[in-house]
Amino acid sequence: MRTELVSVPGSANRPNEDFASVGLPGCGQGGSVVVLDGVTPPATGTGCLHSVPWYTARLGGALAELTVSLPDVPLVEVLARAIARTANAHQATCDLSHPRTPQATVAVARWSPASVDYLVLSDSALLAEAPDGTVTALLDDRLARLPRSALATDALVDATVRNREGGFFTAAADPSVARRAVTGTLAREEVRSLAALTDGAARWVETFREGDWADCLGLVRDRGPGALVERVRELERDDLEQRAFLGRAKAHDDATVVYAELAAPATATAPAP
Repeated sequence: MRTELVSVPGSANRPNEDFASVGLPGCGQGGSVVVLDGVTPPATGTGCLHSVPWYTARLGGALAELTVSLPDVPLVEVLARAIARTANAHQATCDLSHPRTPQATVAVARWSPASVDYLVLSDSALLAEAPDGTVTALLDDRLARLPRSALATDALVDATVRNREGGFFTAAADPSVARRAVTGTLAREEVRSLAALTDGAARWVETFREGDWADCLGLVRDRGPGALVERVRELERDDLEQRAFLGRAKAHDDATVVYAELAAPATATAPAP
């Protein structure tokens, strides 16, 4: 089995707010990929004493543990438990009802000999490659479908579309948001590899249109996750007038890519005659 992980901060002056992990239980029968993209708060604050990296480390760590320690628990329940565990760690000191309490997007895949379960919440991306090379993008596109006018200011986003019906959802302090995630199950034999990306890396497809999702996974598979992030940074630097960033607050975003090339599923062998 091959796994690779790259996570590069958007700025040397700010901590990386992404989180990524690969879980491979000692039994060798499955594993998981977890990727979070912390939501950068406005300067007005979050009502919380803790930073976004603290939150993503707590939530990501809980997800990394629970996805492999509870293999029979659905991912929606796993995410709900991880959010609850993280909220319990700071509810005594922080205002978790604040609309900008630390929060994150989520992309999780967990595989066993029989299946691959997935969960995506907000705009991180999960790609699944079939044995014939077909790539399926598993996305939560609610944020992308919102009109630009709805995202004009942080205050407007908080008041009208963040974690609200008709808007988009992120993992914050309410475990029930897990039910809003895009989820599903694929047969294990239908998945050869997986790639999970935060939106800073997904700019290769979504902002700069260098190729489609299949091209993106092919680049990661053939040249590694670092090559994808390096190309995104080149494109960002070349876009001096930031034409491609209309409506975006960051010229460079944290960029994380996890690639997992799954081992061939075990097949039963007939007993010797």
